[in-house]
Amino acid sequence: MNSKIQLSIVLPAKNEAANLPELLTQLKAIVPDAEFLVINDGSTDNTAQIAQQAGARVISHPYSQGNGASIKTGARNARGGILIFMDADGQHNPQNIPALLAKLNEGYDMVVGARHVSTQASWFRKIGNSFYNRLASLMTGHKIEDLTCGFRAVKANKFRKFLYLLPNGFSYPTTSTMAFFRSGFPVAYVPIHAGKREGKSHIRLLRDGVRFFIIILRIGALFSPMRLFLPISGSVFLIGISYYAYTYFTSGRFTNMSALLILSSLIIFLIGILSEQISSLHYRDAERNEKDPAGNP
Repeated sequence: MNSKIQLSIVLPAKNEAANLPELLTQLKAIVPDAEFLVINDGSTDNTAQIAQQAGARVISHPYSQGNGASIKTGARNARGGILIFMDADGQHNPQNIPALLAKLNEGYDMVVGARHVSTQASWFRKIGNSFYNRLASLMTGHKIEDLTCGFRAVKANKFRKFLYLLPNGFSYPTTSTMAFFRSGFPVAYVPIHAGKREGKSHIRLLRDGVRFFIIILRIGALFSPMRLFLPISGSVFLIGISYYAYTYFTSGRFTNMSALLILSSLIIFLIGILSEQISSLHYRDAERNEKDPAGNP
């Protein structure tokens, strides 16, 4: 029976008993042959019971571990070769699923729903998401239209390669998108309109915003180190040379600060070279797993 399942819908849910019945009804009408997997992340209401009554397969965390942890649990337990991740709070429209799948069938390994700017909750989030999209695009070398949207379709075997990278919080879309781009797995975007969330959001703008920024730098340093270290090294070197030119023409001497800046730029550059060599190990492992999915030597 499991071999016939080609599509799994993974729904992280925390206290979503009010939203799940309607959502699951819509999903069954659109993709009736899919597996519906609800990850109950330590809910204090009857989320698990409601999901089971609606015909979903439920896996419960004993306590709340975070959205990313729910995604990892879903990816590990899903039976389908294609996974669709979407929120259970009513933001994501199931009517967009056929468009995601159609794009995936064109040869992409991940298709992300790109939210129209008008659907962002506030101007603060619009500005923040625009900044993160530009920074991530710079780090990956690819245009990223929506870095933080959790509505996406992926090939399960590719997605599971990066489970060890995914944080337990709300930053899994950021990490998975950048990891796919930097590993050479093609990613596409499909425009969507996100609805208004029903209930209270679990995201904290300042706290999770800082985490997004750190994760972008961390994944960029892991998969494309020189895109991070080379600009920093070049900037420090230019400052050192400029300061040396200034002190030479004004005082006729080479200062310790100039020497420190120039040597620091060299050290940063060498760290980037070393990180690039370490990063190549991830590509080698990905290629080896691609040739031998069973992991045999």
